[in-house]
Amino acid sequence: MNEITKQTGRISPEQQTEIDTARATTRQTLRATAEGMEKHLYSAIPCLDHGFVRVVDYMGDDAAICQAARVSYGKGTKSVQNDAGLIRYLMRHWHSTPFEMCEVKLHVKLPVFVARQWIRHRTANVNEYSARYSILDREFYVPAPEHLAAQSAVNNQGRGESLGGEEAARVLDWLRDDSERAYDHYEAMIGDTAPDGSPQQGLARELARMNLPANVYTQWYWKADLHNLFHFLRLRADPHAQWEIRVYAEALCKVVADWVPAAYGAFEDYRLGAVQVSAKGAEVLRRRLAGETVGFEESGMSKGEWREFEGEWG
Repeated sequence: MNEITKQTGRISPEQQTEIDTARATTRQTLRATAEGMEKHLYSAIPCLDHGFVRVVDYMGDDAAICQAARVSYGKGTKSVQNDAGLIRYLMRHWHSTPFEMCEVKLHVKLPVFVARQWIRHRTANVNEYSARYSILDREFYVPAPEHLAAQSAVNNQGRGESLGGEEAARVLDWLRDDSERAYDHYEAMIGDTAPDGSPQQGLARELARMNLPANVYTQWYWKADLHNLFHFLRLRADPHAQWEIRVYAEALCKVVADWVPAAYGAFEDYRLGAVQVSAKGAEVLRRRLAGETVGFEESGMSKGEWREFEGEWG
């Protein structure tokens, strides 16, 4: 068992045995493989305090994207001299179908409140650990002190300045105490012994689970094609995304960069690092480049739009 697993208990002994067995077994195959992805297969990448993401299986590579595009577009792609150029063309012009030829299946361990954000990306196949049939582990996400922050004054769904000193310590104590107390009651409800020691039937697991907090950890298998994975990463690896889900997205960015380097490079250039400009914003930029002085009053934008525009362009 690796050192991370020993320290945090991220992976159960049964899961670790499964991983070790899978990684020790090599198979001959005629299908295309991606060398960069092979090194990620089965290995768990730590996320947050108890979570992880690991690649269980994948299909396709950069060449599969180009193969699909050339079948689809035929002569229209002959002017593109190499695969990287074709992939950049596809990304630049929002031709998404060829990217759907690649798929990845992930095993993810994550807090429930992160899972509820993640599941909003509905273009995937998901199978989650069921607390109706099984008992959830006593594992809760408790932020590091530096990740405790006050509510943002300008963004209703964001964080402001960090909490400090006694306030941060008090919040962390509440998070730990409330989580442990809720799990104690969860165990007591599903147990076959009452608090006074007498036998009891025990509450159904599907009912007892409703007492658990949103920071308890769950697990799922999540399978998506590359086009929809890129959409997930564009939103969740963005600096405006909640930090906790961004940790998982940034871990996946590194995996995808090894899996399909040409496609990820194009994604990084045209999506992740790109700036979207509205028609009004483009007009302001054109007028400024022509030497005009254009301010908020002349822009035709709302105050919010102008604030965001100035944040990017000054």
